[in-house]
Amino acid sequence: MQKIVPCLWFDDKAEEAVNFYLSIFKEGKILNIDRYGAEGAQVSGKPEGSISTVEFELNGQRFLCLNGGPMFKLTPAISFAIYCKTQEEVDHYWEKLIEGGDEKAQQCGWLQDKYGVTWQVVPEILDEMLRDKDPKKAERVMHAMLPMIKIDIEALKKAYEEA
Repeated sequence: MQKIVPCLWFDDKAEEAVNFYLSIFKEGKILNIDRYGAEGAQVSGKPEGSISTVEFELNGQRFLCLNGGPMFKLTPAISFAIYCKTQEEVDHYWEKLIEGGDEKAQQCGWLQDKYGVTWQVVPEILDEMLRDKDPKKAERVMHAMLPMIKIDIEALKKAYEEA
């Protein structure tokens, strides 16, 4: 069993959010759905029998979504990074996760989806280039990446290979 499981707090859209994520990631499934009993409903203010939590898995990573009410909001201070091998993969996750979300306030591959969850859609090659032993190459890549909203692998490679 995974020892650390991120829990995402929603007002009342946990199941809807989970189904959205399952439609985007190839490997995903709902593991468990719990509902509020009488006592939990009284404390939470949610109707008895309504969904309290949805436990699910995306690409082998377990998550928990909680319908806890409006008192807490998600913030970009916590984000989930998706490492991608190709531009097609970057484009897939970006285009699906940004539907109804907000990319305006983000940069460097960060976006906030329509449920308020922040994601980083990152090409694997970016880390390799930024950690290159030649600091000039790494600096050119950083300079190219900083103004990007969605990461463009070819533009990064071009900056990396400049003489």
